[in-house]
Amino acid sequence: MRLRRFAAVLTAVLALFAGGAAGLLGTCGPFTDMANDLFCPFVLEIFYLGITTGTTATTYSPGDSVSRLQMAAFLSRTVDSVLLRGSRRARLNQFWTTQAATALGVTEVGLTPQFVKSDCTDLWVSDPGLQIVARVRGSDGAVLESWTSGINPRGVLVASGRVFIAANTNPGRMYMIDPSEPVGSVTTVSTALGVFPQTLTYDGSNIWSANSGGSVSIITPGGPPPWTVTTVTAGFSQPNGTLFDGANVWVTDFGAQRLFKLDGNGAILQTVTLGSGLAWPAFDGTNIWAPGGGSVWVVRASTGAVLATLTDNGLTNVQQAAFDGRSVLVTSGSDHRLALWKAADLTAIGSLDTGAGTSPLGACSDGKDFWVALSGAGGLARF
Repeated sequence: MRLRRFAAVLTAVLALFAGGAAGLLGTCGPFTDMANDLFCPFVLEIFYLGITTGTTATTYSPGDSVSRLQMAAFLSRTVDSVLLRGSRRARLNQFWTTQAATALGVTEVGLTPQFVKSDCTDLWVSDPGLQIVARVRGSDGAVLESWTSGINPRGVLVASGRVFIAANTNPGRMYMIDPSEPVGSVTTVSTALGVFPQTLTYDGSNIWSANSGGSVSIITPGGPPPWTVTTVTAGFSQPNGTLFDGANVWVTDFGAQRLFKLDGNGAILQTVTLGSGLAWPAFDGTNIWAPGGGSVWVVRASTGAVLATLTDNGLTNVQQAAFDGRSVLVTSGSDHRLALWKAADLTAIGSLDTGAGTSPLGACSDGKDFWVALSGAGGLARF
């Protein structure tokens, strides 16, 4: 009886030892030098995401040191994987980039569409040729309605459940649309902006307009119009584009060939000298992409440092930049081209010829697709 009990205990101990040994010497995915322990799931996660491939096909070399260059590669692949898998395109299994103009989905939206903004569901397009602002459904590109815009609609801003439009007039005007109201005429909220407003941005309290006549206007939303407007001229030559980075408003100045960082009163806090032809910029959450002439300048918003001057992709007259969460698109009317860059490392993805006479101008993203106003062809293209 005692002998049988001893044998049973010995068998159990040997089984336990064998199991422990298997844990110590077992395989973690393809790696034979990794234990199947609490660290294994972490290693397998970054392996399956393509962040690391190991040191060989079957070894991970868990005790090896990692250099700063290797760490940079790991972090870069991590960012790429997160952006790709977290995008709306990934959820819809739409990983393509349009390769030919014939594959663009184009909606006839007016005569000379200029600028476009998304409210995440619909697109709002200004068209001074027909003096309208068109509402286009994002899911299928159908034109839903057209609002009578007043005079010379230009830049579009979607904020606080409303749509605002800069009017390229002297003195400048700003219109407003309440999308919940029946279609009709826009509401004029101010006729006191600076000369020839181009684009608008919002900082959570005030709306800002860049006025090519040589000023920046700060509009305070309120009750019944007209709304209060303060116009600042000091230091400006020919402001064109404007954006808000979460802390400050920035303005591209076509005449001064500079990018200006402003304080809350419109005074210039910082000047970044760039180059000729500065047009309409985009912000990717970290960097400002400022197109102008044949270049795109990438500027770190936190410091104003110029990180890169991009001159590839074959463009000579870039105009507006737009960001979709992963890539930056830039339009070029005279080249009738769209160009793409990867925002994470500034590498060129490629460019697309939209066709002679199309003159792509304004662009935006709805988080999945880019939308481009083809000002020469009376269309709105989904890219």
